[in-house]
Amino acid sequence: MAIITLTTDLGSKDFYQAALKGSILNILPTVNIVDITHDVPSFNISYAAFVLKNSYSYFPKHTVHLVGIDSVFSESTKYVALRYKDHFFVGADNGIFSLLFEDKPDELVELNIMQDLKFLHFPLVDILVKAAVHLAKGGKLKEIGIPTGDIEQRMLLHPVIERDMIRGSVIFIDTFSNVITNITKDLFTKVQRNRDFTLYFRKNETITQLSWHYNEVPEGEKLCLFGISNHLEIAINKGKASGLLGLHLNDIVRVEFHP
Repeated sequence: MAIITLTTDLGSKDFYQAALKGSILNILPTVNIVDITHDVPSFNISYAAFVLKNSYSYFPKHTVHLVGIDSVFSESTKYVALRYKDHFFVGADNGIFSLLFEDKPDELVELNIMQDLKFLHFPLVDILVKAAVHLAKGGKLKEIGIPTGDIEQRMLLHPVIERDMIRGSVIFIDTFSNVITNITKDLFTKVQRNRDFTLYFRKNETITQLSWHYNEVPEGEKLCLFGISNHLEIAINKGKASGLLGLHLNDIVRVEFHP
């Protein structure tokens, strides 16, 4: 069965999400629609990219991922469809795909599907739905767009590496209030070189041990670990780390390594 996933900032209170799903089912009633999330903060493409980057690979190959973030029509907006590691992605070319992928797409087209004027303010249910359904049916990218070379680039804030130290920042806070930083496991291991470390963050808090899982410390105790995203994460066992530790998006964290 064909699969289309949805990652949007439409929320759940209004009719927009229902309109999107209805538009898909009206064309392809047998498709399996999977919600990744509709709770992306409005227009926040870096948040959406982090969620989708850490979830899309769990889906079967040839899944179509429809991305509805900052996709409102403007004269300068391009809509694209692409193939990357045997998955298909459809969305506005607003920089999100440069945050999502490590390499260039394997195939990329700028969509040339005719815009229905009655949906000019909501191209997500028109152009992007038509493209996603076409691909879910097994259609070719070249049949819905013009091959193009590059996607819009947007840069993430990268950690700063100094002698014996990594200075990073908070990039994501999940539903459990776990705090995820932009320090990856590969970077941490490369700089650490088997040395002890101290992780510093708000309120003069420190952590000096990596945990393998949340229950490795007593309930209510803080910990750090590399979670499923392979990013350094600050958490409290059975607690809400973000609120209790005063950590918010873009806050600075620092890892110092000791001889």
